[in-house]
Formats: sequence, C-alpha cells, structure tokens
Amino acid sequence: MTPREAHSRKRLQWFACTGPFILGAAACLAPPGSAQNTQQVSPVANPATPAPADTKGSPASKGSPAIVIGFLGGYVPANSPIRSEVKMAERLRASYPDTVHVKTFANRNMNSAYREILELLAGAPPATVSGEEKQRARIIIYGHSWGGTAAVALARKLQKDGIPVLLTVQVDSVEHLHVDDSVIPANVAKAANFYQRGGMLHGREKITAADPARTQILGNYLYDYAKNPVECHGYPFWDRWFSKTHMEIECDPKVWNEVESLIRRELPPAAAPKQSTNQETGQIPQPQ
Repeated sequence: MTPREAHSRKRLQWFACTGPFILGAAACLAPPGSAQNTQQVSPVANPATPAPADTKGSPASKGSPAIVIGFLGGYVPANSPIRSEVKMAERLRASYPDTVHVKTFANRNMNSAYREILELLAGAPPATVSGEEKQRARIIIYGHSWGGTAAVALARKLQKDGIPVLLTVQVDSVEHLHVDDSVIPANVAKAANFYQRGGMLHGREKITAADPARTQILGNYLYDYAKNPVECHGYPFWDRWFSKTHMEIECDPKVWNEVESLIRRELPPAAAPKQSTNQETGQIPQPQ
C-alpha cells in the first residue's frame, strides 16, 4: 500500500467513526455560497459527445432478459423508502413485473450485486456463466454518490468476465476507495453522468470512455441548485446541513425522470403502459 493509499484509508476510517454529528458540525463552517438549486437542468456535456443513438434496435428489445441494478450512496441501506433510487426501482418493477429483474443495493455490497447478476445469467447457483449467456446479458446499472462509483466498479468487474453492460448512470458520483469513477469501461455501451457543483460535497463533473469506439457518453449533465432549491422530505438533518445540494440532486424528480427515461429506452416494451404521476415526457436534455 502506497503512503497516499494509507492516508486516504485512514481518512475514510476517521469519517466512518466520527459519524454524522461531526459532519453536521463541519457543515456549519460551509460558506453561504454553497446554497442549493435544482429545477433548472443545465446540461453541460462533452462537446465531442455524440447525440443519443436510436435504441429501436437495442438488444433488450429482442426479448433477452434484463437486469437493472441500483446503488445508494453513503451509508444508506438498500431499501430506504425515501430515496429516489428505491422509488424509481419500485416504478420499474411495477412496469416490468415479469421481464426485468430490478434490485437496489447499498454501495458497500457491490460484490453481492455482482454475484446476483451471475446467478441470474446462469439460471441457478453456482454461477457458472456460459459464453452464450454472457452475450445475452442485458444489464443496466445506476447509482448516486458512492453508489455512482459502485456502478462503474461493477461494470468494470463484469468486463473482466466478458459480460456486456447496456447502460451506466451516475448521479453526483463521488470517488470511493480509489475506484476511478471517471472512466467508463469498454464493455459499457452507453453512459450518462448527472452532477452538481454546490456545497462541500459534489460529484464527478466529467466521465469519459476508455474506448470511445465502443462506449457512447450520452452526456455530463449539470444541475444548478443555487437559485431553485428542492425540498427533500424525510432526509436526516446531517444531509441537510453537510451536503444539502448533494441531497437535493438525489431527491430532485427532474433528475430521476431523466434517469428513468434513459433506462426505459434500453428495456423491452412494458407489460402495461403504467406511468408514475410525476413522470415527464421522457425527453433527455441535449448536450450543449
């Protein structure tokens, strides 16, 4: 372990032990300019980012089984009912009860998600996946904060097994334990990044493709919460004090409508045309 890695690990351990009260105290020192804002989507994408491709011929539309994995951020449990990651997963389950496997995980349980994917592809444990089963895999991964990093880490782990990923989506992705969340592995067909710049805690501003010929970066989309704050009901006080804008992008319905729209584009037709009441038109912000 290098000195830098040892130092970072020590900092993470201190963070875990001191808990939210220390975080809340630290938040009081944050400059007033770290105010929040959300409603206006100001997509800031790579100038070289290609326009979203036509997904009519997406492999998922050919009836192959689909798997959607979501990761929550921080130390949030996998099924926290107030979190947008979980709410979206519930909507997807309702729309695709028999054709899509949807499950959320705590970001620290990335290996559990990996094992579950292998078992789903193989049909039963032990998870020995054939070459044909790997090529038929239809996998989508998303996450917020450390969950965004877990999404990239899982895609990278699947790459080592030769398993393709249809789409990864990062929402205010925060690097965790030296896992590079900025470079999307070549087994991922499409990737999108949503982020904000406010407050003491904010996400990855730009993702790139390890192999641009194989991975399409749909965009790096900036949301600004300085003028139009979002009300996040039920969130703990340390989120409100220490990471207010980081919290707001997680509870912003506009962000998650866009994320959900991206995911649905890669899935087979829904069994029933059931849409949530706050679902919007499904238009993806175009990179500027």
